[in-house]
Amino acid sequence: MDRKRISTYILVVISSLLLLPSVASAQRRKPVTTVNEDSIAFFRGIAVGTDVVGPAMRLLANYGQYEAMVRVNIKDRYYPIVEIGVGQADKTDETTGVRFKTSAPYARVGVDFNVLKNKHDIYRLLVGGRLGYTSFKYDVTSPGTFDPVWHVQVPYEANGVSNNQLWVEAVGGVDAKIWGPLRMGWSVRYKTRLYQKAGANGEAWYVPGYGRGGTSRLGATFNVLLEF
Repeated sequence: MDRKRISTYILVVISSLLLLPSVASAQRRKPVTTVNEDSIAFFRGIAVGTDVVGPAMRLLANYGQYEAMVRVNIKDRYYPIVEIGVGQADKTDETTGVRFKTSAPYARVGVDFNVLKNKHDIYRLLVGGRLGYTSFKYDVTSPGTFDPVWHVQVPYEANGVSNNQLWVEAVGGVDAKIWGPLRMGWSVRYKTRLYQKAGANGEAWYVPGYGRGGTSRLGATFNVLLEF
């Protein structure tokens, strides 16, 4: 009987010694806490900027645009944005001599979403959309056609032809902090026309804010912004 008690006592002591590291480790562990939702402020700042691709195109080609934007930062996740600008074109066809000219304002409104897991990084991966609209007038002049009866050139001219267009854009791009409030980024856009009211001359060769005429097209911007 004494041997059984001694054996039992020894087993209890050995078991206690084996459990001591586990108990000590458990005591050192931090209590489990529930992870709260991101408590970052709702309003995180505002950014103003411009696109540099449009002016470069206007300088190097026969059409382009000058654009400014205002973007609001909500919780580093949502970015409502307004883009306004002036689109210009002055194109003369080398073969026919027909000249198209316009200069008019346009506007886009939309929102971008930061899809990175770490929303508060200096880098952002943005996807979103825009709704654009412009109401503009354009001029078309042409040397005309040769009259075989009177043997003279009959010119053609149409000034102040009214046109307007509504379209949507799917947008994807990146954005990064460069230094202080300075940020830079680019975007790629797929544009689809929703509605167009054309004049008697048909579809305009260029639509301010949208680009060359057509039902859909690709575009790109390179933005320089100051975020406060």
